[in-house]
This record gives sequence, structure tokens and C-alpha cells, in this order.
Amino acid sequence: MGNLVQILRFAFRQLARNPGFTLTVIVTLALSIGANTAIFSLMNALLIKSLPYAHPERLGTLYARTTGAGALDYRKNLDGESWELLRDNVPTLLSAVSAGLSSGVNLQAGSQVQYLHGGRVSAHYLDVLGVRPLLGRNFTEEEDRPHGPKAVILGFNLWRNTFGGNPNILGQAILLKGEPYTVVGIMPQSGVTPINADLYTSLQPSRDGEGAGSNFECIVRLRDGATWSEADAELNRVWAVRAQRYAERNPGSQVTYYTVPLQKGENDMLGPRVLALMSAAGFILLIACANLAGLTLVRTMRRSGEIATRLALGATSWQIQKQLWVENLVLALIGGAAGVAVGFAALRGLLHLLPENYLPVASVSIDLRVLAFTLAVSLLTSLLFGMLPALTTRKVDLRSSIAAAHTASGGGVRLRQMLIAGEIALTVVLLAGAGLLIRTLVHLETLPAGFNPDGILAAKASLDDARYRDPAAFRKLLDQSVEAMRQIPGVQSAGVGLTLPYERTLNSGIQLSDGPMAGQTVGTDVLYVTPGYFATLQMPVLAGRDFSSADGPASGQVAIVNESFARKFFHESNAVGRTLEKGMRIVGVVADTTLSSGLSDNAAPLMSEETMYLPAAQVNAATLGVHVWFQPSWIVRTGHPMTTLTAQMQKALASVDPNLPFSGFYSMNDLMATTLATQRIEVALLGAMAFLALLLSTIGIFALVANLVVQRTREIGIRIALGSSIQKAMVHIGQPGVTASFSGLLVGLILAAVVLRAMRSVLYGVTVYDSATILAVIATLAAITLLAVTIPTLRIAKIDPAKTLREE
Repeated sequence: MGNLVQILRFAFRQLARNPGFTLTVIVTLALSIGANTAIFSLMNALLIKSLPYAHPERLGTLYARTTGAGALDYRKNLDGESWELLRDNVPTLLSAVSAGLSSGVNLQAGSQVQYLHGGRVSAHYLDVLGVRPLLGRNFTEEEDRPHGPKAVILGFNLWRNTFGGNPNILGQAILLKGEPYTVVGIMPQSGVTPINADLYTSLQPSRDGEGAGSNFECIVRLRDGATWSEADAELNRVWAVRAQRYAERNPGSQVTYYTVPLQKGENDMLGPRVLALMSAAGFILLIACANLAGLTLVRTMRRSGEIATRLALGATSWQIQKQLWVENLVLALIGGAAGVAVGFAALRGLLHLLPENYLPVASVSIDLRVLAFTLAVSLLTSLLFGMLPALTTRKVDLRSSIAAAHTASGGGVRLRQMLIAGEIALTVVLLAGAGLLIRTLVHLETLPAGFNPDGILAAKASLDDARYRDPAAFRKLLDQSVEAMRQIPGVQSAGVGLTLPYERTLNSGIQLSDGPMAGQTVGTDVLYVTPGYFATLQMPVLAGRDFSSADGPASGQVAIVNESFARKFFHESNAVGRTLEKGMRIVGVVADTTLSSGLSDNAAPLMSEETMYLPAAQVNAATLGVHVWFQPSWIVRTGHPMTTLTAQMQKALASVDPNLPFSGFYSMNDLMATTLATQRIEVALLGAMAFLALLLSTIGIFALVANLVVQRTREIGIRIALGSSIQKAMVHIGQPGVTASFSGLLVGLILAAVVLRAMRSVLYGVTVYDSATILAVIATLAAITLLAVTIPTLRIAKIDPAKTLREE
């Protein structure tokens, strides 16, 4: 123990005597370990930490696997018929479903009306998760049947804040969505679900309406004594007829159904992204270790005289290596502690930037597992950057130690060149990955919007309300509220639409009655709009006319389509006069707008899709059911500051219905930016890591050349005295740095060609082998290499050859 204390005291003295070296190592470790700590915290929450439910290993969700042409695995959402088959015929599983989409709900409590996030779930949903209500019970089978009793389970915070934590609320009716719902339960304070709603209502799934499409998300719990393989076998036996239908529609292909852990299902999209970021953070750590290994190697070489003296006085090679290992370990632990602080700050900033609901079931924090990971990384870094320098002490020659202290070791230079080449190679991969994501983001941001977003303020409200299931009441609300908003000073125009550009809208099938595809049912995006919607967005009507007040329930059914619809289904850009199902006539064609993709799961996040617009005044009662999924948007165009309009817009809506609150206000530009929030975060994270890698690589090249200048000052002076030019001396000394950089670039390009194939699924408008990105990476590395080599070699001009000769 006394020996260890002595070693530690000597280690701290050595570090204190070299503050520049010590500070450089600690800062480098803090940044690299901090990056790994922050990203690992995300990975821990998403992929490692158990879900906060009882026996999470028995929770699962459904997937489908197709084989043959277009083979893929995908999460299986259910329609009403599939849900009934699963519920009634797979005894190994306790199953439940929830609504895939929800527009939120309005709660009237006394004189206050508030908008809330509502979850619609089937009976046994909480039972599957193992969440027991704090008070009351779960939904019953009767409450979950179509047209069954209206029941609600309140979230703990809603119960405490709105109803004062009154336990007598159980059994009472509250006014929700415009009609009474009986409170049957209260969620526990720690109770979480994949939905994490303010309150839960019974889904009442059926085969009609919402259940006619695959709109139900399923969760299952394996019953006691059953196995997942038994459950999968039952699933495929129950759905054998559906698998046969799929094979008939897709010759040469088959489909099978299986269960996967709920954690994987909930984080299926985010998991690969977080793993990619963790790999990038690992690259940063390797680059930092290579850089620090080079710095430590130089420091060890400069201490060769000290080491030789200690060996001459009787120290063993193992004692010397142990001393160096302890010094490196002390540096790594200090750097690791600083890395925790950096990681904590980085994680807080990252969570602040992440869009809402980015982490569906995860609570992200720096817990004991993350701290253990940081400690392990710190120990690993001490091993990695201390290994080579410590091993070099085994070759110290007492006779030549003094000379070695004043001359550059060829073997040491070559070793540092190899380390720098490795740094550059990993940096190339990160730069290329960041460049591809930047190119993707630029492509998506520069897609033609098809409208003018400047000066538009949007407000959303939930019409999932019993009062607005009647088309006449719905028309009155829209007509009077839009007219009231047009009277607001500064408002130039106003309108309402089910959705807006850059949002995902309703997709549906419609039958064509005209044109080359007559009789076929095709998929299209569908939304209703009021007169003034196109004018407010300044969407050009390219052919025909806009909707007017004459397009009402008593007039003929009309529609407006976009250019993509006209070209795809009628093979022409002007489809005015063509007819759709039930005699609906196309009266106008508008420009394409960029939408959040909804027609294809494999499409880009933003693109122009076939879209059909219906007049809001002609919407029937069945179509109003879409308000379960979508909140319509009231939009105004103004030249005044938007912040002054929010209260006036709410006042205009309240003049028609004082019990209908807006759920939120958005400028159109903010709404557009939100759709690409994930891509921006990925660009920011990978870009920051690429910049850090580039900085470390630059420092590595700079340190190599600068150290050569110091070590070979005597040789350079003699060369210049004998007639060599300063320029030749600069080239000679800078050559090792250039060679290391060029070698690393070649290896990095080969490595990037292999590694970055994994990014194909997140690239749009650019390929993995994008020439512009490759050229940008080459140009960037050439520039930093030139800079890192030139700056230290400028000191050669200050070398006095006469002084060097006198010293000789």
C-alpha cells in the first residue's frame, strides 16, 4: 500500500510539472468520453434499460415477415377483423390494442375548458402492461364494445391538478368531448404507458369505420406457462387464410406473423439511429486515444534520460511500466470525471432539442449503468493510449539514452504516423457520414413548398366532439369562426383545412369514373378545406376554379386535385371536368405542395403526393369521424406580428363556441421546420462529432510536425548551413505529416464505402457514393493537413545556422 501511495504521489508530481500536457489530455478525454456518455445514456434508455412494467420480458408486439420479392419485416398494425381473430383465438396471449392516431380531447371541468392528450385503448390494455389503477378499475368488456357505456380513466396529474385529488370523483360523470363520461379509475403516479396520455377512454374497436383499416396498434403479454414460439405458431394458424390471400396477390411471396419484445417494437425506428450515433462516438474515442498515444509517446521519449537513470539505479522494467500505467490511469480517471460533467451537460442540451415524443417509452438519465460505462471507458482509454508508450520503455538502451533524448527516433515517427493515419481514416468516415446527412437535409429543405409560408399563423382545435358530429353544426362553426377571423385587424385572409402542407394527411381509396384508369380504386391523400384556404396559403390554382360558398350540401359534389393526381390518374396536367366516384366532378387543379409522406412507408419523409381537396361544406357525417385522428387548422395571413393575433383568434373562435379551445398556435415556418426536426438533430450530432474528430486529427498532425521541428532543430540548422533552402527544410520536416494524412485518407475512403452503406435508409436525394460529398471530404482534409503542417514548420525560418555550428 505504501508503494502504491508513493507511485501515486510521484504520478501527480509529474502531471503537475507538465500542466500543458496534463490539461490537453484531460480536455481531450472529457470531450470524447462526454460524447460517449451522452449517447450511451440514450442507448441505455432505449435499448438496455428494462421497460417500467411488471415482467417486461413477457411483453411483446406483433410483426409480419414477407419473403420473396420486396421482402421486409414490419410492425403489424391490425384492422378490426384481425383484432377479433387475435383476441378470441390466441389463448397463449393476453392482448390489447390502442388507437394508432389521436387528435386529443377537450375536457370541460366547471367553467374551464382544457385541451388534453387522450389515449384510446381497449379493455385489458393496462392489464397487459401490468399497470394497476391507483383507484378504481380498468375498462370492462361491456365498455369496450361498440356503442357501449362511455368510460374514462384519469391520469394522476390530471386528477390531482384539475379535480383536486378527490377520490369521490370515481363513478361521477365528467364532460369530455362534448358528452358525459363516467370516471372508472385513476392512474398511479408512477404509471406510464407507451401512449403516456392525460386520460384514457375505451377504444370500442369494431370492423367498421376506424376498424376497416389497419389503425390499431397491438401489445400482448405472454400468459404463464406459455412460450413465444407457441404464440407465434398460434398466430400463423389463426391467420393462415390471410397468409394464403397474400401469396395469391403476390406470387412467389409469403407472409408469416411473429412476436417481438415490446421494447424493440416501441423503439424500432430510433434504435438503429442511436446505435449509429454510438458508433460515431466510439470513433471519436478511438481518435482521441490515438492522438493521446502520440502525445504520450513523445513525452515518454523525452523522459528517456530519466528512465535510463532509474534503470541504472536498479529499477526494473516492470516498475517503470507500472509508474507510466499509473500516470495514464490517473489522467484517464480525471478525464472520465470531467467527461461525466460534459456528458451531463450534453445530454441536457440534447433532450432539450429532441422533438416531443421522440423517446416513446424511455426515461433518459445518467444512472449507475451509465456511470459504470463511463468508468469502463476511462479504464479502457488509459489502456489504449498508454499501451504503446509504456511498452517502448522495454527497449531503452542505457548507452544511447542521452543521444536518444536529443534525436528523433525513426521508429517513433513511423509509429506516430500510423496512429495519425488511423485517426484520419476514422475522421473520413465521420466527415462523409455528416456530409451525406447534410446533403439529405438540404435536399428536403429545398423541396418546392408549393405555397408561401411567410405571414401565416395556424391554430389547431380538436373537433372530436359530440357537438360536431352533425354536418350542419360543423358547417356553422367553420363559416362563422372564419368570418370572425377575417374581421380581425391586420388579417388579410382566413380559412380552415383538415391538415396543412408539410403535415401527414388522411389517405384513402377513391374510385375513378373517368379517364384511362376508369373503374379502378386508387389511393390518394384527402382533406377538406373552406373557401379561402388556397388564397390564404397562396397556393396557385392552375386550372379551373377555387371553391366558393355555392359549393354546399345542396349542390353537386365537387373536388379540386393537385398536379400529381391529374398526371398520375388522368395522364394529363389539366383534369378539370373529369369525374370521380358517385358523380363527383373535378372543378380545379392546384399546384403540388410538400407533404409528410403517408401513402408509402418506404417513401421520403417529405414529398409531393397525389392529393384531393373536398369542400368542407360537403363533408358528410361519416367523414367527420376523421376528427378522431386529425385536428383541423384555422389559418390566417397577416402582415402584423403573429404574437398579437393568438388571443384575437381564440376570441373569434369563442364568439361561436366558448367551450372550444385551440390546442396550439404555430407559424407556418415553424411547422415546416418541425417536420425535419429529427434530420436536423442527426445532422447536428454527427456534424459535431465529425468536427471534433477533425479537430483531434488536426492537432495530431500539428503535434507530429511541431515535435519533429523541436527534435531536429540541430539537424535542420546544419542542413541550412550546408546550403539547403528553408523551403526544402520545411518540405522535408512536413513530409511525415502529409504522408500520414494521405494514407489515412485512402484507408478512410475505403472504410467509408463499406460502413456508410448502413445509412441508405436515412438518405434522400443523395447516394452513399455521392461525388460532391467525397470531394468535399478530400478538400477539407487537404486544407487542414496543409494548415497543420505549415504552421509548425514556419519556426524553421527562425533557426540560426551560425548558432547551430557554434554549438557544434
